[in-house]
Amino acid sequence: MVLQWSTDDLVDLTGVGDAVEVLDRKIEGGPGARLRDLRTRGADFRREFAATGMPQRVDTCDLVTLPYPTRFGLFRASRAIAPFLSITNRMLVIRWNDSDGRPRVLLFEPSDVDLGRNTPYFAELVRRTPSPLAKRMVTEHGSVSNHLAALGIAPDEVDYIVFDHLHTQDLRRWVGTTTYQPDLGEQPAAVFPNAKVIVQRDELLGMSDLHPLQTPWYQPQTYRDIPVDVFAPIDGSVLLGPGVAVIKTPGHVFGNQSLVLNTSTGIWVSSENVIAAECLTPEHSTLPGLARWSASWQQEVVLNANTIETTADQYNSVVLEKTIADHSQTDSRFLQFFPSSELTPMWTNPGTKPTFSHHAITHQS
Repeated sequence: MVLQWSTDDLVDLTGVGDAVEVLDRKIEGGPGARLRDLRTRGADFRREFAATGMPQRVDTCDLVTLPYPTRFGLFRASRAIAPFLSITNRMLVIRWNDSDGRPRVLLFEPSDVDLGRNTPYFAELVRRTPSPLAKRMVTEHGSVSNHLAALGIAPDEVDYIVFDHLHTQDLRRWVGTTTYQPDLGEQPAAVFPNAKVIVQRDELLGMSDLHPLQTPWYQPQTYRDIPVDVFAPIDGSVLLGPGVAVIKTPGHVFGNQSLVLNTSTGIWVSSENVIAAECLTPEHSTLPGLARWSASWQQEVVLNANTIETTADQYNSVVLEKTIADHSQTDSRFLQFFPSSELTPMWTNPGTKPTFSHHAITHQS
């Protein structure tokens, strides 16, 4: 164990939001039974959620475009010759008022791009790639702090930080540490001093004793000196505010979660369970191999599977996301699923140009 805090510490931490009972009731039976049940529950949740209202505003901020193995992002389906595709990581900024009028700000996927490079898998990839080529493969679009400044949001106004899962994430600059950090050359003070990190409790527990399948993707040593009380662990799905929910979608990792938003264009779902909207409706995809693979294997979704922790659960979770999201108003063949890391066309990656891209969620009530 590399974490200074223990699993007992997590038991006493209080989460946030109101439990979404329709999604969190125990499902009996195996993966097939759970899949059938989730379709029904997703439809029930969708009706309830639409009645909760809408947030005041949603903004999308591009952070970085980087390479990612095609065999992970388009799991088993792609016939592209390119070994890598490109994905763009984006942050969503959501604002709403609580019932008592208190303003709230939530950051979804505010990745610290600089420190994320130290993730074992990506660090090894960079080590094996010639430096001039590596620089051309990565494009930084803007930092979390600069984006928030442009939106007129002060760091101390941020209430919640949410990631769909903690792969690659180093939170030390965002929430501070209890001691000096030799690799940073400082004891960082929290950039977001009032923010709570909403995370599934079982992901935190899993990080305290990683399985070998998980170790290339996490940076558990960076959590060793983070104050445990910055976390607001949840056990399932919660409604945070009008038209803002975090739902549990296990599979990509054990504690995966998705953001659900009700906006002026309808309901959106965001996570990294898939990397393109067409992965939820592969029958409409022009990406080489996807439609044929989906039909041949009778698979209705194409997963993003860099870790195969619980593949059947991830498949079920994507179907749940698919059940909840509305159809795109731009092209009704595709759903309003917004990948937190979205497939991005790049001339260096033949066969990986998406059929359809969202690029952003924009909403103002």
